[in-house]
Amino acid sequence: MIASEFKKRRELLMNQVGKGNIAIIASAVTRIRNRDVDYPFRQDSDFYYLTGFNEADALAVFIPGREQGEYILFCQEFDEKKALWEGAHAGLEGATQDYGADDSFPIDDLNDILPGLLENKHKVFYPMGRDSDLDHHLMEWITHIRSQTRSGISAPGELVSLEYTLHEMRLIKSPAEINLIQKAIDVSAKGHIRAMQQCKAGRYEYQIEGEMIHEFIDNGLRAVAYPSIVAGGENACVLHYTENKAVLKDGDLLLIDAGAECDHYAADITRTFPVNGVFSNEQKLLYQLVLDAQSAAMQEIKVDAPWNKAHEASVEVLTKGLVELGLLTGDVDTLIAEEGYKLFYMHRIGHWLGMDVHDVGDYKINDEWRLLEPGMVLTIEPGIYIPEDCTSVDEKWRGIGIRIEDDVLVTQQGYQVLSHTIPKTIAEIEAIMR
Repeated sequence: MIASEFKKRRELLMNQVGKGNIAIIASAVTRIRNRDVDYPFRQDSDFYYLTGFNEADALAVFIPGREQGEYILFCQEFDEKKALWEGAHAGLEGATQDYGADDSFPIDDLNDILPGLLENKHKVFYPMGRDSDLDHHLMEWITHIRSQTRSGISAPGELVSLEYTLHEMRLIKSPAEINLIQKAIDVSAKGHIRAMQQCKAGRYEYQIEGEMIHEFIDNGLRAVAYPSIVAGGENACVLHYTENKAVLKDGDLLLIDAGAECDHYAADITRTFPVNGVFSNEQKLLYQLVLDAQSAAMQEIKVDAPWNKAHEASVEVLTKGLVELGLLTGDVDTLIAEEGYKLFYMHRIGHWLGMDVHDVGDYKINDEWRLLEPGMVLTIEPGIYIPEDCTSVDEKWRGIGIRIEDDVLVTQQGYQVLSHTIPKTIAEIEAIMR
């Protein structure tokens, strides 16, 4: 991501914060994994969105109209010993020269400097309740300023959630963001195709996961967007199954929900295919039903369409199909109204996608489903899950779990399936697995 993209975001944020106010946001912190070993560091998405700064122990301050500079970055000073052990880091000079800060200060001086920046400000925009340390320090700083009111100094009188403004910005993706999402998807597509080609009975779920990660890393993306789901047979009926340790069996399906991450932007893709490369009759019927539901949902993705229309379309197709196959009994409209379909389809059609795999942005505005806009990216992922112990259906259907998930961009003309290169029809999957 180029520096001008981050600068544009900061300017937009400060226009909405307004003069006389201040916004602050902290970076992610390092987390201990065990003993003196940390988890791999992943920057806070909101912080990175505004700064592009990928270090821990930092805090960004935005003060619209400040003559000495509107964007201030508190971070670690350059430390030669740290550089020797852990690698290069920006330091105060890099914060201004490389990351566009107008001014930079040591993070250790935060308590000495930030209270002065808060003086005489009307509102403080910050991520309320998300960072307990920041909550605590902010209250201390404001209390300190209030003790100086006789000197003519005023403390901020209002605390405002930064997320609403910032997350509405993040919901609409720029061309640069879409390019990063597309790269994550393209690399993920290679991983899913490799998984299909390397799959066979007798291998373990974790071995197929390894094939995918090999492809991600081989194409320059080390990070996964979320823990991969590689679920053979009845494991696919566990929606967030991540153990990935079972042996793959001839005649079972394999559900893979996995995506790479590119410069903090996620892919989120699911494909389901037969371990032996050929769908059984029951698997074909259910798979085609899920595919038809996804197609119906896709047709509802258009500018000014309510978010929920796609889900409603998938529910209608799946419920009708499940009745025709004999897995549900009763009137289709009644089953939809009473949510009888949730026995086999218990989740919604999808979610926003971006820097977080379940990305930010409200789904309702004033209690009404929000309308789709160009630049939104979302997943479309209907599924059918029939547990092994579901005695209400014939035994031939039991232990089958199917989900098909694609990543979709809302465009002025309708929609674009960003993950279209991954085989999805029955014929395409069987052909690539031969």
